[in-house]
Amino acid sequence: MSHPVDIHVGKKLKQLRVLRSMTQTDVANGLNISFQQVQKYELGRNRISASRLFELAHILDVPPSYFFEGFDEDADNKNSAIDEEATKIASMVSRIKDDRLRSQIRNFITELAS
Repeated sequence: MSHPVDIHVGKKLKQLRVLRSMTQTDVANGLNISFQQVQKYELGRNRISASRLFELAHILDVPPSYFFEGFDEDADNKNSAIDEEATKIASMVSRIKDDRLRSQIRNFITELAS
């Protein structure tokens, strides 16, 4: 059984990787490991050592503490499917270069959510 911290850190890794438009292979190449190992990290099946977490933070351009942010709230919140979908949408919207179009999409989503 995976430890809740390992699961949380893995979710944060996947979320950030998707936001950065990186594949598991991209991350794996930066760490000199297989993409399957990155999959195991993201699922929380394998623990990420402190040195590996430091390397990941460097590759993804965040402080190592990023991976632990929201852990207390995550223990109470079981909306991981929604979080994953929101991350994918945010990643797609952030790739739109036209500020006006991005604003229109944001307004459209706001209207739909009302």
